[in-house]
Amino acid sequence: MAITLKAARVNKGFNQSEAAKAIGISKDTLSNYERGISFPDVPIINSIEKVYGVKYNELIFLPNKNA
Repeated sequence: MAITLKAARVNKGFNQSEAAKAIGISKDTLSNYERGISFPDVPIINSIEKVYGVKYNELIFLPNKNA
């Protein structure tokens, strides 16, 4: 079953700051990913998979509503 990026983070018990540090990005960047404002590149997706323990195809990345 697919889950949102935010749900994957919450399921691991991370707040945004903790998750961003573990992934290697800023809290603001993670917030933008979770809100669909921007999309992570492949190396960051790989890091997200490792930190959250969820495969890319199980994650829901919200679309940018302004596009």
